[in-house]
Amino acid sequence: MTGTALALAAALIAHSAIAATPAQSVPDDSDAASEILQAQPDADDRMTIGVAIHGHGPYQFLIDTGSQNTVLSTALASALGLRIGPSTKVISLAGVGQANTARVESLDVGGRTFHDLTVPLLQDRHIGADGILGTDSLQHQRVVLDFDRNTIQIGDPHDFDRGGSYEITVRARKRSGQLIMTQATIDGIRTSVVIDTGSSSTIGNRALQRAMRERKGGSGVLTSVTGQTLPIDFGLAQKLKLESLEVANVLIAFADAPAFEALHLEKRPAIFLGMRELRAFRRVAIDFTTRKILFDLPG
Repeated sequence: MTGTALALAAALIAHSAIAATPAQSVPDDSDAASEILQAQPDADDRMTIGVAIHGHGPYQFLIDTGSQNTVLSTALASALGLRIGPSTKVISLAGVGQANTARVESLDVGGRTFHDLTVPLLQDRHIGADGILGTDSLQHQRVVLDFDRNTIQIGDPHDFDRGGSYEITVRARKRSGQLIMTQATIDGIRTSVVIDTGSSSTIGNRALQRAMRERKGGSGVLTSVTGQTLPIDFGLAQKLKLESLEVANVLIAFADAPAFEALHLEKRPAIFLGMRELRAFRRVAIDFTTRKILFDLPG
């Protein structure tokens, strides 16, 4: 596997103080019920949905629960005639850099409208879509990924499954807008887990690699949505265990990713759990309000 290249979306995008505050990005959804949106797969088998900007669109946006911020491509910003704002710091899986910003007055996802977002601008050839829908637009929502039907449902948690139909519920901690599960083990090693729907594969930190005593099983290059690259080593975990949930044969790309440090996860074993493993389930629901992640098993 030497020389293999992985094209992965950013696991975390962090702003300076110019970013929209959670109060600014609350959706105008007083009359909107949760609705089911048809998703489209991208080249890396991630999920995208149609989004309108300032009433124009739809444009295809990647759903990325590993990204702190919503992002627009530079091409879309230019087509919409958006005014370029100050640059801001961007932290991705592969590095730290600067990006220009733009102001988005309204962003529509189905019947929900999000207002007053300041978004970084990245090259569409690196994003693989017209934009990224990040956790700043999802903080008061539940996001349901239905892999059987290839749909995404976004809405108030009270609109979903009042009977509690999910088979497994895992509580999580919230940090910098991300939900982090801390009760997981990988091959018996206590590991923090971030659900990352913007990454095609699972990324582990070097602390996990050392704890697993994982020998180099191959190397490659990770490419993030910023266009930056980072060397990785491949390893295979026999079992990921989350309470009563188990996932076998987890392929992990180990890297010194700055995103781990941004979440203070660099010193102890941690992973960003990518779409390859998430697609092993029928459904995954990420509830940012109650800090719960819910799973339906296959079959």
